Amino acid sequence: MGQETPPFIAIARIARTRGNRGEVLAELHTDFPDRFDGLDEVWVEPADGGPKRLTLEDSWDYRGRRVLKFAGVDSIGAAEEYVDCWVLIPGDRVRDLPEGTYYDHDLVGCRVEDLEGNPLGSVRGILHIAGNTQLAVGLGEREFLIPAVAPICVRISVEEKRIWVDPPEGLMDLGK
Repeated sequence: MGQETPPFIAIARIARTRGNRGEVLAELHTDFPDRFDGLDEVWVEPADGGPKRLTLEDSWDYRGRRVLKFAGVDSIGAAEEYVDCWVLIPGDRVRDLPEGTYYDHDLVGCRVEDLEGNPLGSVRGILHIAGNTQLAVGLGEREFLIPAVAPICVRISVEEKRIWVDPPEGLMDLGK
């Protein structure tokens, strides 16, 4: 049985308006910035509402971010409605990753066990800090971080929603 793909995947977050023609500046949340080149529509989702489909008229790189121009959004006032919204694509449009790499949404919710099968908790979130990826694992009220590196995360099965870890001595005692 395969894993269920989320209905939408976030690829950017709109940071602010740009210019006076309704353009917005978006912070990328994708490893594939070129994916915007083939898009003619996206969905935007504010924190307090469901996704809304917009036609993407144009987009281009700007200093490590992406400028987006939506059809019918032609003024600063109209663009302000989308500030802080997530830019989404359908989950079935995600790109395949190289073997041994995973999307964050694939790992969140996975059960984490040690090599003997003892439950350590489940992945509640992923932290990306200066090239260092950590799994935020929780068990009840207790939370701890596990480095997402091969020597520690020995096996990951997205299909089974399980991660087997071999934590170095003392790692599980941190935060107790």
